[in-house]
Amino acid sequence: MFKHLSTFFFHRQSLAVAMVFTAMGILFGSWATLIPFVKQKYALDDAQLGLLLLCMPLGAAAMNPFTTILINRFGMRNTTIAGLIFMSIVYAMPVSMDYLPLVGLSLLLVGISISTTNVAMNTCVTSLEHQYSINIMSTCHGMFSGGLMLGSVLASFTQGMKILPSYHMWLLAGVFILLAFFIRPTVLSIHEEKIENNEGAKFVFPKGPLLLMILISLCTNITEGTMADWTAVYMRDVVKTQDYFIGWGLAGYSFCMSLGRFAGDALIPRYGGNAVLRVGGIMASCGILLAIAAPYTLTAILGFAMVGAGVSCGAPILYGSSARVPGMAKGAGLATMNTFSMGGFLAGPVLIGFVSKSISLPFAFALIAILALVWTFMVNKVKLY
Repeated sequence: MFKHLSTFFFHRQSLAVAMVFTAMGILFGSWATLIPFVKQKYALDDAQLGLLLLCMPLGAAAMNPFTTILINRFGMRNTTIAGLIFMSIVYAMPVSMDYLPLVGLSLLLVGISISTTNVAMNTCVTSLEHQYSINIMSTCHGMFSGGLMLGSVLASFTQGMKILPSYHMWLLAGVFILLAFFIRPTVLSIHEEKIENNEGAKFVFPKGPLLLMILISLCTNITEGTMADWTAVYMRDVVKTQDYFIGWGLAGYSFCMSLGRFAGDALIPRYGGNAVLRVGGIMASCGILLAIAAPYTLTAILGFAMVGAGVSCGAPILYGSSARVPGMAKGAGLATMNTFSMGGFLAGPVLIGFVSKSISLPFAFALIAILALVWTFMVNKVKLY
């Protein structure tokens, strides 16, 4: 099942791009684990925290129409490297600010950096798959998940050690800026695929198979976004675990997500995207219900781990399928999918905040369990690759 990984890890260009996925995961995992710190620092309730987190999707949504233009103008390779550097810097800003509006502005910049880097690095992966006839999309997303796990564990450790979050994030920023310069020659050696029809590669209003893929993607990405932004809060406020374990719910989720994605490039061709997503939806729903029914440290971590396994192959399947929608210009399906998927990933947690404030966080999580069942039934209506 994991034999393909030996090829992946000895392929310089694939590994270089995967490092960008990993860096994004570590940064996001660290930030997500530090969200309770920001909530406590400014004495925010769940609804106010949800509004603050809204700044990320606003930045991503504002930037999405321009990502393809940037890639056409500067190339996917340069945009990937520049995106990594920019992302590393702006991720350190939210926990370093002493004025709440500046935290919101920082998160806006984070959303912009995520959108830009996400499209550029996924375009690089698509180019490598075409050039070398290999399957690496799921594995690259697995590297993101592995980074997410590592970032959450590191941030939990530094929180337990009472190290200032700003020190943690700026240290990561320095490491990843150095990484960007280290991998730059290898990334620049990737074949640059020109998009001849720029207008066709921009956002298009989805319909037909692409619309169904996007609806499924909204379900999977809202689930992913909720787990990323709210598991640490859930572990602290509902499970009431110790500081050292606040990030372990996210770590368990990320660990099983990374395993699922590493296996995905073998499982998806063998069983098909539809079957993999169908089983994943059931597993994700059961995992959330376990964390709700048994709000203890070990059972919550186990439940969130099940969710990670369930959603693991969602992004690789849906990103890959959207890039192959018949009758669409090259890059158009991927650009459109990214707009909605990033919106779901980043805006979903905002809705969770309002539901949590109005009712409770466990009830909000129960709605996500229902959403997982929704995508389970929707996958029967469209062909996924």
